[in-house]
Amino acid sequence: APTLTLQLPIEGMTCASCVTRVEKALAKVPGVQSVSVNLATEQATVVRRKSAGPTADLLSAVEKAGYTAREIASPEPHHSTQGWQVAVAAALSAPLVLPMLGDLFGQHWMLPGWLQLLLATPVQFWLGARFYVAGWKSLRAGSGSMDVLVALGTSAAYGLSVWQLFNDQSAMPALYFESAAVVITLVRFGKWLEARAKRQTTEALRALQALRPDTARVRRAGREDSVPLAQVQVGDEVVLRPGERAPVDGVVIEGASHMDESLLTGESLPVTKAAGSRVTGGAINAEGLLIVRTTAVGAETALARIVRLVESAQAKKAPIQQLVDQVSAVFVPAVVVAALLTFAGWWWWNGDIATALLHAVAVLVIACPCALGLATPAAIMAGTGTAAKHGILIQDALALEAMHAVKVIAFDKTGTLTQGKPVLVDAVPVVLSRDELLARAAALQAGSEHPLARAVLSATQANERAQQVQAVAGRGVSGVFHGESLALGSGPWMGELGVDTKALADVAATLQSHGHTVSWLARTDGTPQLLGLLAFGDTLKPEAAAAMARLKAHGVRTVLVSGDNRGSAQAVADALGIAEVHAEVLPGDKAGVIAALRQGLPHGARVAMVGDGVNDAPALAAADVGIAMSTGTDVAMATAGITLMRGDLSLVMAALSISQRTTSKIRQNLFWAFIYNVVGIPLAAFGLLSPVVAGAAMALSSVSVISNALLLKRWKPEGNSR
Repeated sequence: APTLTLQLPIEGMTCASCVTRVEKALAKVPGVQSVSVNLATEQATVVRRKSAGPTADLLSAVEKAGYTAREIASPEPHHSTQGWQVAVAAALSAPLVLPMLGDLFGQHWMLPGWLQLLLATPVQFWLGARFYVAGWKSLRAGSGSMDVLVALGTSAAYGLSVWQLFNDQSAMPALYFESAAVVITLVRFGKWLEARAKRQTTEALRALQALRPDTARVRRAGREDSVPLAQVQVGDEVVLRPGERAPVDGVVIEGASHMDESLLTGESLPVTKAAGSRVTGGAINAEGLLIVRTTAVGAETALARIVRLVESAQAKKAPIQQLVDQVSAVFVPAVVVAALLTFAGWWWWNGDIATALLHAVAVLVIACPCALGLATPAAIMAGTGTAAKHGILIQDALALEAMHAVKVIAFDKTGTLTQGKPVLVDAVPVVLSRDELLARAAALQAGSEHPLARAVLSATQANERAQQVQAVAGRGVSGVFHGESLALGSGPWMGELGVDTKALADVAATLQSHGHTVSWLARTDGTPQLLGLLAFGDTLKPEAAAAMARLKAHGVRTVLVSGDNRGSAQAVADALGIAEVHAEVLPGDKAGVIAALRQGLPHGARVAMVGDGVNDAPALAAADVGIAMSTGTDVAMATAGITLMRGDLSLVMAALSISQRTTSKIRQNLFWAFIYNVVGIPLAAFGLLSPVVAGAAMALSSVSVISNALLLKRWKPEGNSR
């Protein structure tokens, strides 16, 4: 059945347990096929049948689970109050902490009990109300969360203090208002810092979204009108003035200029544009006036596809995150049990209910799984966003996680390692000079759009045209030039015309053994006479050799998989230092080559395939990681997990580097998140951490995880100074 993918912003999630609860609630809605909830983006990605009905049932399911969901078109919630609420909480909590600071300098004093109650109450029940509301919703839904832990812990400290205040008749009763107030303040402060850091992880995506202009200047019936982008249609002529962003994808039909495509492709140098050049929406026109015929608008533009790919990558979970979610689901109940055991143990040990309660509170506060829930998505968001900034589009977390373990990379030849456009590599005359040979060949092909014709025309300054030009299908072209009847074409056709090619047969054989295409030029009036031959080849990309050398230096085995003949493929492999070559491979057999390359690899090692054409699609799908050049076909890009926005082979090493760096950050974050709880809970249980210190540590853990992930924003491809 046809499916629909929905993005639902979710409000109220605070930890990994919340993620699991929302996913379970949405998965139970009829028609839902898959659900993925991301704590870092605070969004749910839901795939459901189109026939399943409106989204109201999804919003209701989230509401029953204790959270709030909005449709994507709804206005963003207003979060500006969070900062001043933290400031108010800090102002009310600070006087409660001052006596503790005085103790460090030998000054023993305390605020009157009634003043402590007055300061702590608004923090507990006004600024801390969100913990009670969210915690109650969580319990009503049958599960626990960070809010439950904070509400239980601070309520216990506050309640004990109130009981002591009204029942202890001593001059200085033991009160713990500062523990409750400071924990709430620190947790709110940590969440405020966390929200700010989350916004930085999505900075690259917001920069891409900001590239879309709201209007376009359209030329219709000789008039220029500024119209809303939604009214622009394919085929419209859009006017681009200097300094303006292209609102649509299109082809230049008038004018010449340079355009800045750096935010789209990562290429820092301006790109020349002239008649026939393709323009990508979001690029900035530098100096000249351009008239662009629209080929794609709105959701069909390259920019819109890029934004969707990045959003998709940030919404999907890495395999390691699924394990984290399973652990988090049982974590909160286990913490409550640990807190009860701590309380019972201390009460049995020294009989002091206040001491037992404080240590139990410390366990509840320090054990929040916030950092655990943020460890993976924060790193994935920062890594994919930074990669997109440099022209590497990672479509999903699975490709990101697999790429870091790639040990073998198979490359297609044409259009991947080579330019994909034939150029004239040699011209061998028999009775003419080289220039005379090229002039005759160019005259026969003037005005032709054939790739080989364009290669000849670009190799000579001659601009004369032959007469009576006639294309002969499958053979070549004939015509009359300065009174001579000429023919340019294949060897078999020369035989049909009675032209003897033996004089250059050995030269032609050598050129063809290196994968070059040979065309013969002959005079055909009177006795046919061979004039010479032209050889065409596909040149290597300028960065190809350096890119292969860099991969080899990093321990990656490179392989060439091509449908071309053995001589052509081997020549390219020799030039690039590629030792393993699979030539004359049919498109359907390339997937089999990928499977064979996977055999014998160490456990966990992965195979990647880099290609650009429809014939590469099966291999791209079969590889652990498919890498497509954006200069190639849509089929290749749809099949691949990673798309390189420039046809630059150095980006393959860059993709490997950013995936390794991101995976490293995920592991670092998970290690510290687990260690934090493994060490922190016993320390709190044995009375070595007060609730205040536990609250500060919990807030610091979440902020440190996101801050560590944000270090990925400093990554740059090797040799790139941008």
